[in-house]
Amino acid sequence: MTNIIVGFAKDAEAKSIKNLIVRSGFNCIGTANSGSEILSMTDNLLDGIIVCGYKFPDMMYSELCSYLGNDFDVLLISGRAGLANVDRSGIMCLESPIKVGDLINTLGLMVENADRRRRKRREKPKVRSEADKELITKAKLLLMDRNHMSEEEAHKYLQKCSMDSGTNLIESARMVMSLMSE
Repeated sequence: MTNIIVGFAKDAEAKSIKNLIVRSGFNCIGTANSGSEILSMTDNLLDGIIVCGYKFPDMMYSELCSYLGNDFDVLLISGRAGLANVDRSGIMCLESPIKVGDLINTLGLMVENADRRRRKRREKPKVRSEADKELITKAKLLLMDRNHMSEEEAHKYLQKCSMDSGTNLIESARMVMSLMSE
């Protein structure tokens, strides 16, 4: 579930927005009244969404964004005058006074996007160690030598064994090595 932090200079604004978000089923982990508070709340998080105002007592939204990095999305809520000066690249904006439906729909889209990025990060192929690469190469060489396969055929065979047995390629290479080395 995506963590949401609400930050506004005025405590009442922050709590009001937080209550709307929580009542709509989102995971709001807290409120903050300064940029430094938001940054300290993000220290233990890998990613999330920051819903904030244009200006804090200690910094502007743009400075906060520069400290957050790419793993946090920002939803800026400000009046028309504040939004006129906003560089909108990389952040979402809503003009205040906000409509509850607009806030909830925008947050829903942002949460979906954050979840999609998180899944992509998890699904990235893991980098194989040199020992694992060597094991796969040895298994392919053994298949090529004993069964007169091409390198591509040996690789496809290992992949098929892997899928059929429900193991990863390294385990399949180990099985081939143990069965054919006897």
